[in-house]
Amino acid sequence: MDDIMGITAYIILGLFFFGLPVGFTLYETAALIISARAGTAEAGKLKVTNCVIDTIVVFVAFVFEVTYISLFKSADFSGDWQTQLYNEEMHNPLYPESIPTLVLILILAVAGYYTLNIIRINDTPPLIPVLSMSAMYAGVIVIVVFTIHIFDFSDFLTTDHYLWAAPLNLILMTARVIISAVREFEVPPERMSRIEDSGILKEADRLLSNARHWPVFALILMFPLLGILVCILMLFGQAPDSLIKAFTETADYNFSQMIPPQNLYYDEHYLCTVAAGGDRGIVKPLRMGVRHGHRVIVNRQLCVANAFEQILEERTPKMHRIIRGIYDRYGFPLAGHIKSSFAADLVYILMKPSEWLFLFVIYLTDVHPEDRIAMQYTGKSLEELRREETGAYHG
Repeated sequence: MDDIMGITAYIILGLFFFGLPVGFTLYETAALIISARAGTAEAGKLKVTNCVIDTIVVFVAFVFEVTYISLFKSADFSGDWQTQLYNEEMHNPLYPESIPTLVLILILAVAGYYTLNIIRINDTPPLIPVLSMSAMYAGVIVIVVFTIHIFDFSDFLTTDHYLWAAPLNLILMTARVIISAVREFEVPPERMSRIEDSGILKEADRLLSNARHWPVFALILMFPLLGILVCILMLFGQAPDSLIKAFTETADYNFSQMIPPQNLYYDEHYLCTVAAGGDRGIVKPLRMGVRHGHRVIVNRQLCVANAFEQILEERTPKMHRIIRGIYDRYGFPLAGHIKSSFAADLVYILMKPSEWLFLFVIYLTDVHPEDRIAMQYTGKSLEELRREETGAYHG
């Protein structure tokens, strides 16, 4: 019964996380087609409904995307490319110091979207809707570049295809809003200006009076708009190339240029977690070691515990199986709760009495107890380690 309920929960969760974006995409596609074919009056009536749905789509897309990147890509948003990570974790996909630039671009894109939906196009200077379109273009481009940045191109069957739902929906709603604005604009005869003195201004006025040119003008004006934005951000400490650095000053992703420290490995052995995650002054890491073919940080407590387990396995295999079974049942879940340096330090301190007991047993049963402790996680046998030490001594 529990298995059936678990499978049902996974199915519902899958339909929710994957079905909802598909449903939104179908809606946005239908809304684009209807708005393109509807008359001006009908399109105006649909604005409010589409605006509400678009707001929900953007919010859900943001939440789902952050959830996907955190869970499926194991991204660590807490630091930059220099942060030491573990196991399959990946670094922050964005350079933290450049995030204000990206946030401001996205805010302008949202402002442009609502401007085009709220204003009466015929009662507004043409440059305002054109700049609103430029802001929307910039926002969509940032989202598309970000998606390319984090997408896994090495596997055609990757679940990262899920990430394209957000930019696809944004492109559809941007196209719909721009088409609606262009179709809504009408130039009454009394609004036609006559500029006789300047041929350039006359031509510019003529082009702006034709709303069909607005999407092209918006694309051209997007670059000056970004230039002005960068200049303003420089006054607040942002680098002029912060938009580029947002993607290049990262590690693990497609546009990344930084080489991060190699991920350390701990395989949910809670003492491995303690040695790797605790405060250096408390847990006292000694060296790098090897466990199951992966590099791990080793401290004395970990080596003593492993040496004790090795003795149990050699001398009392039945007792070892019992103790190992208890550990596999309770130790691995415990490791999952060690998520901070403080927790690792606390476990290290609580394990001290056990460490002393293990050490007592090792010294009671082994002729060369320190040799046994020293060879833990070296990938070598006790005999190999002694041969190396003897060779080094004679050399």
